[in-house]
Amino acid sequence: MQRDKVVEIANDIGIEIIGFTHPGPFERIEEQLKQRALAERSTEFEEKDLDLRVDPRKTMEGCNSIIVIGISYNLENKYKTKVDIKGSLSKSSWGRDYHFVLKDKMESLVTEMKKSFDFNHKLFVDTGPLIDRELAYRAGIGYYGKNCSIINSDYGSFIFIGYILTDLELEIDDYQIKSQCGDCTLCLDACPTDALESPGILNPKICISYLTQTKELISEELSSRMGIKIYGCDTCQSVCPKNRDIQLSSHQEFNPVKTGGVIDIEELVLMSKKQFKEKYGDMAGSWRGKTVLLRNAVIALENIGAQNHIDLIETIDKKNVKLLKPYCSRILKNMVE
Repeated sequence: MQRDKVVEIANDIGIEIIGFTHPGPFERIEEQLKQRALAERSTEFEEKDLDLRVDPRKTMEGCNSIIVIGISYNLENKYKTKVDIKGSLSKSSWGRDYHFVLKDKMESLVTEMKKSFDFNHKLFVDTGPLIDRELAYRAGIGYYGKNCSIINSDYGSFIFIGYILTDLELEIDDYQIKSQCGDCTLCLDACPTDALESPGILNPKICISYLTQTKELISEELSSRMGIKIYGCDTCQSVCPKNRDIQLSSHQEFNPVKTGGVIDIEELVLMSKKQFKEKYGDMAGSWRGKTVLLRNAVIALENIGAQNHIDLIETIDKKNVKLLKPYCSRILKNMVE
């Protein structure tokens, strides 16, 4: 069977999780997406055309099946480094940019598949219009946790998802795994901004992961809840019991070799864009550029005690960058008052 051959190839090239689903519209969540758009909760990073978001055949005409893959990035940090003034990085941005890692894996999968089958395809890693978590859910890769993450029985929720649309008619996994969260509400209780309003309901506009990426103005109230997070937020996943006693990733590319899993805030303030690119350019969080991360560093300095780091804040303020100015001005003004 073609499907068995695809699974065999995937396993040989180090793809840990694989599932198959049909290309039908996402009827289960279409109305939810419409209501979210009406409530102005869509983010600037989402595809604006709802039809493209929920109908795979709008992305690839003639699509007959979708291969969904998952790769764990859950590694123990063996590269911790001593930093005087540090900001935190999500595990998703510890090592090499996952977009490249998954794309390489999927391109290898396609290359090997084409030695046996003739087919057309399109592949995406967080770059296409479709909702990858819904594809993963439909393909039986995992179930939706109350924090909206896909939870896999072997690897938990620290997994990256990619998908391949193809005109191959592969046997699909037309089932969904029931939630195994039970009565647990640890993720909802731990969310620093209360972005998890109820099980499975997230307000993305106040999720810290989003806040560390947006260029929109962040309120003082939300800033105060961001702690020292420079890129991303793992809080809801870190407290999840389903991420305990699970298999760790075999993909060493996600190790924080260069950063130790943290941002050296003083170094970030003083380094040039060239130096930033050399050190952080191959991590996922670098896509927003140095300025956005520097904005998050200003917020981190405020949260750990601006009075102890006035020299750094003044140095940032003197850069006279539009995105940074409101935060520096607010902090300096509050200190005077």
